[in-house]
Amino acid sequence: MKPNKSIDGLVTRSAKTSSTDFLPTKKAKATSVKEKTEKPTKPVKAVKPTKPIKPVEHTSDEDPLEAAILENSLEISVEETEDVAPTKVKENDESVVTRQEKSAAEDFLAPLQAFDFDDETSEEPDKKTSKKEKKKKNRKEKPEKEGKKHISKVRKIITSIILIIVLAVIGFITWAVLWGNDIIAKITGGQGNILDLLTFTNDTYEPLKTDSKGRTNILAFGTSGYNMEGDEGNGTHAGAQLTDSIMMISLNQDTGDIAMLSLPRDLKASPTCTSTGKINEVYWCNGGGGNASTEKEAAAANALMTEVGSILGVEFQYFAHLNWGSLIQIVDILDGITITLDEDIKDYYWTGAVFEAGKEYTINGEQALGLARARHGTSGGDFTRGTSQQKILIGIKNRIFEKHFSIPDLVGLASALGDNLRTNFSINEIKTMAHLTSEFDLESMRQLTLYDPANGIRYMTTGMINGISYVLPSAGVGNYGAIQQYVATNTSNDPRDYENPTILVLNATETPGLASTEKEKLEKEGFKFVDVGDAPEGEYPEGTSLYILSTSKTGSKANLEVTYGVQDNSVDTLPESIPRNYDFIIIINPVEKTDEEGKE
Repeated sequence: MKPNKSIDGLVTRSAKTSSTDFLPTKKAKATSVKEKTEKPTKPVKAVKPTKPIKPVEHTSDEDPLEAAILENSLEISVEETEDVAPTKVKENDESVVTRQEKSAAEDFLAPLQAFDFDDETSEEPDKKTSKKEKKKKNRKEKPEKEGKKHISKVRKIITSIILIIVLAVIGFITWAVLWGNDIIAKITGGQGNILDLLTFTNDTYEPLKTDSKGRTNILAFGTSGYNMEGDEGNGTHAGAQLTDSIMMISLNQDTGDIAMLSLPRDLKASPTCTSTGKINEVYWCNGGGGNASTEKEAAAANALMTEVGSILGVEFQYFAHLNWGSLIQIVDILDGITITLDEDIKDYYWTGAVFEAGKEYTINGEQALGLARARHGTSGGDFTRGTSQQKILIGIKNRIFEKHFSIPDLVGLASALGDNLRTNFSINEIKTMAHLTSEFDLESMRQLTLYDPANGIRYMTTGMINGISYVLPSAGVGNYGAIQQYVATNTSNDPRDYENPTILVLNATETPGLASTEKEKLEKEGFKFVDVGDAPEGEYPEGTSLYILSTSKTGSKANLEVTYGVQDNSVDTLPESIPRNYDFIIIINPVEKTDEEGKE
């Protein structure tokens, strides 16, 4: 006999086994007999062997189950069948094993409990949640937890972004307000802030201050250097705070008339803080220059307004102080300006400004500065320089109305003006000025001069006093009478005073004295230069006809049209024998009345 084999989980040879006890395949789930008979948790599906098991004869020293497996090559598979209701097992049934055999079977099957259970066939006896159910539960719970965490993170990110945006907006607004307030405070001398600028109404504007004639007079003056300190790039020179550019701008808010007049920097003035006593020292001698305080800036500007006003016979209401930097930056922001000069300038060595009269030029900021400073290589010296500066202002004005400003342009322009412009305008008055310039016909802006020999204007001359060269009144030192009369005429609110139109009145009928009668009428209206004569033979419109030969006398033209209630006629219809050296021609050709019309 073979020795007994000791196999874990197997019963002893003496233990009887039922033919139904077998080793299950991997597809089958092992259950104890006790579970099948006593406490089935769900119907058990029938198990069929793939082929019948032959009875095996065995000796007492052989393991009957092992022998059966070897002999029959036992193969067992589980096929799904209809659920079979559990039945009670009788105690005397031969198929029921003894308690000892039952315990041995349980010991034999225990190691197989580690295998996965099929939910369709069995459940764990302790009714605890199965692995699959736990996995399902975990899948349900985990996404929810992860989803909540994900939403929480997204909310935190969004909140952070919103907070950053809000802080950035607040920071930008704060910077803009502070920057805007600083710019406006510099320009207006503290008369306003950024809110005043943004508060804009189209219906009402604060009127500008005026003199006794109803005109607003502004003194514009400039100092050298690219900033208020007078820095020219190679340091600040000693004369950086001298006002080498001085200009009067007079305007009528009702009619839109604007006149400009420049004064030479070497004009002899009242005694100043130096022995020289020139007009360009007045501002500096009274504390102006550099980054002077608002009070000192206003005091120095007021002193200069008083001095210039006494020379010209003008009462100034406002001042505007600029420097080189403002001119360069403004012209460059405008992408250049276009100018046409009345005389040649050939300043090769000092400023490099070279221009031909009558030729149109587009110049940048540096070229504009060179032209504004040029007095060498010109026929009029400082007078030419003053005229050139007026041309530059007209060019800037024209370009502003041509160009559509973008936000960067406006910011750059405001910054340039803020750093390089000082005025005593309030912010509301600046808005009024902006409105007026959009309403005015700036093409009719008049340029005045105190020295123009070609047109017989000689109100100024040059001379030496104690070895110093000066510009002096032609009538004598300190005698400004003729200059003041000239300025008064040209700043009158009646265009007939400063336009001085020439008029020719012609009688186109055989009735004598009609032209002379018309002349007397015109002189009473304020026209000073009126000539009369007979019209040559020809066909003329009935009544009074007006012909305009000069387009520059816009104020006089408007007055004549109102006086006669007619519009101008084409000059081409006039006979060639009529002279063309007048500003206006009036032809009298009344309709002759018949005897019947006279009786009526």
